[in-house]
Amino acid sequence: MSRRSWLDDGNDKSLIDEYVSQMETFIDTMADGRVDQKELESQEARLVKVMKSVEGKLDDKLHAEVTELLCELTAYNVMQLLFNLEANRPHAKFVG
Repeated sequence: MSRRSWLDDGNDKSLIDEYVSQMETFIDTMADGRVDQKELESQEARLVKVMKSVEGKLDDKLHAEVTELLCELTAYNVMQLLFNLEANRPHAKFVG
């Protein structure tokens, strides 16, 4: 498997969302426009499997850096989700 950069060379934008949108499991889950409990649990199981596979291969310094990366990515995803929800929320007030 060839290495795929995490960032776009031209503007330092993350390419992770693009890679996620190409994952078969993600495409299958999003096909009906909703995520159910089973799909969420399956994704968590895949995540845990990869984390277990990678974590043991890291020395302490690299482990700390990857932990920071995962935390920053998770924080960004949560912030992006909340930003998008707020941006798409109707702002009109009911006048009755």
